[in-house]
Amino acid sequence: DREHVGQVVITPCSKGYGTTFGNALRRVLLSSLPGAAVESVKIEGVQHEFSAVEGVQEDMIEIILNLKQLAVQVHSDEPITLSLSKKGKGPITGKDFGKNADVEIANPDMVIANVTDDKKTFAMDITVARGQGYVPVAQKETKHLDLGTIAIDSLYTPIRDVGYNVEMTRVGDVTNYEKLVMTVETDGTITPKDAVSQATKILMDHFSLLLNETDEENA
Repeated sequence: DREHVGQVVITPCSKGYGTTFGNALRRVLLSSLPGAAVESVKIEGVQHEFSAVEGVQEDMIEIILNLKQLAVQVHSDEPITLSLSKKGKGPITGKDFGKNADVEIANPDMVIANVTDDKKTFAMDITVARGQGYVPVAQKETKHLDLGTIAIDSLYTPIRDVGYNVEMTRVGDVTNYEKLVMTVETDGTITPKDAVSQATKILMDHFSLLLNETDEENA
């Protein structure tokens, strides 16, 4: 699926700065952009992540792996619970969740599980929330979770992959300028152009802190 891949071109750059900008932007894109992810799941009749799920092709481990691939955008500072209940044989996808004005699913056709029993009613609740970076279960506060609610490792970044290359370019008669071409793949909740803009702002905010500290020392 290449529909969420785009190129962002930054030119002209002074010699050597193509790589400097490319490295910095790539690091920030992969580590620091805010996003959203599934934080926990509860399936009727399932007590822990090593359970088999009656009437379902996948076990809990596989269902959790599929939920991690769900690309969600959350327009709230608070965690939100999405629920679904579906009877009969067939796939369970992102579009089966009840609608919520504060949540968008960018890949609603993502298959989460396949029900194999015509009489089975598959009921599931997931909690989605905003965050940053990667947060494993070990770093989460899980004591408050209800019995049967399973915490999930959360990768919040909306960026799937980043690559860049630097080409030589000219400005008028000067030929030793550089052109930075960044190739950015997102999960569909943000465009590559907006992602690079956000990363640039994050870098500028951090550099402005250095400028302020330097100004205070020289005052």
